[in-house]
Amino acid sequence: MAAKLTPLAIAVLELLHERPMHPYEMAQLMRERYVSRRVKVKAGSLYHTVDRLVQNGFVEVVETQRDGKRPERTVYAMTEAGLDEFVDRAKGMLSTPAEEYPEFLSGLAVIDELGPEISVAQLKHRVLQLQAAAASDQVVLDSLVNEKHLPEVYWLDWSYVTAHRAFELEWTRKLIEDLESGRIRFQGHCTPQLNLVTEDEPDERKTS
Repeated sequence: MAAKLTPLAIAVLELLHERPMHPYEMAQLMRERYVSRRVKVKAGSLYHTVDRLVQNGFVEVVETQRDGKRPERTVYAMTEAGLDEFVDRAKGMLSTPAEEYPEFLSGLAVIDELGPEISVAQLKHRVLQLQAAAASDQVVLDSLVNEKHLPEVYWLDWSYVTAHRAFELEWTRKLIEDLESGRIRFQGHCTPQLNLVTEDEPDERKTS
């Protein structure tokens, strides 16, 4: 029984579903379509993945091309077995939430141990990085829509990533506010009481 298709294998079969092509062309298209934002793509791992797909009978060699003095390029196509496996795996990826373990969750779990000053400072640093990433996301979206004129169905993955990042940015900003105001209290350290004075609660230091 063949191992479950990896995300990179799915990306390869996704391209071969369009037409036969050689790995160099696959790499080019992956760059153009920003596949690296959802799949870790390296030249070595790409060729290794193609070889594994051939061994499993999901991909086959259909042609060998030579352009001048350049090395030969092997063109691959998806087999019927590959198409069946691709469809089954894609259906599962859409229907069943995967058990994923983001590092951010582990970081949130140890906030109390880090204490107020360090935690808030690091979260603010995260916000800056999320803001930069969100701006980059928008540039890519504008390119997909206005320059490449790709139908939306071809960049739903990017749409999801953009929405998810925007949510994380807003959620993290709110967390910082809650930590600084004391609404969420640290248990192992003194909670910072920042900007807690309101019109209804006068500052006792000024009236004593």
